[in-house]
Amino acid sequence: MSKKKTNTSEATQNQVENQEKNNPVKDQVEETIDQAIEDIEDEKQPEKKQPEEESVSESDSVKEELQKEKDKFLRLFAEFENYKRRTSKERLELFKTANQEVMTALLPVLDDFDRALKEIQKTEDKNLLKGVELIHTKFRETLKSKGLEPVEVKEGDAFDADKHEAVTQIPAPDEKLKGKIVDVVEQGYKLGERIIRYPKVVTGK
Repeated sequence: MSKKKTNTSEATQNQVENQEKNNPVKDQVEETIDQAIEDIEDEKQPEKKQPEEESVSESDSVKEELQKEKDKFLRLFAEFENYKRRTSKERLELFKTANQEVMTALLPVLDDFDRALKEIQKTEDKNLLKGVELIHTKFRETLKSKGLEPVEVKEGDAFDADKHEAVTQIPAPDEKLKGKIVDVVEQGYKLGERIIRYPKVVTGK
């Protein structure tokens, strides 16, 4: 009889452990509270006779308290989930911009590389040109993999003070370019969604 009881106890314990592994924390707490409420319902008809009003009043009071605790838990859990989502987003944004200082320092090097490539393209040494182009492409792709992207801007685009930096204004060579970008003096770049260097442009008037 004792052995059978022990086996039953172990089986019950294993069942509970498996249930805890499979259910999320939220579900486990909810189930515990719901079970407590059900137990109170079952105790409304106790084995020993008690005054009916006192028994019902006491069980209803405990049930109400448990329900309040359940509601409080669900609110706290929802707030915690919101907190996790917010902090995850902040960590992701921090990761994207963590290299901003290094990237900003490399931009003048990238500018010099672009100018050097344009000059080398004038040479007749095709092997030299091909080699420099390969290095240039690899350099740009490496920076791109770290989140660096050029700010797309070209002649004829509308000037936007939030995205462009106007260095000067000249008479528009065409009526269509009045108030628009006439030339791009320096390429702008962004890291993730943040602009780390605004493109320097010339506007028409």
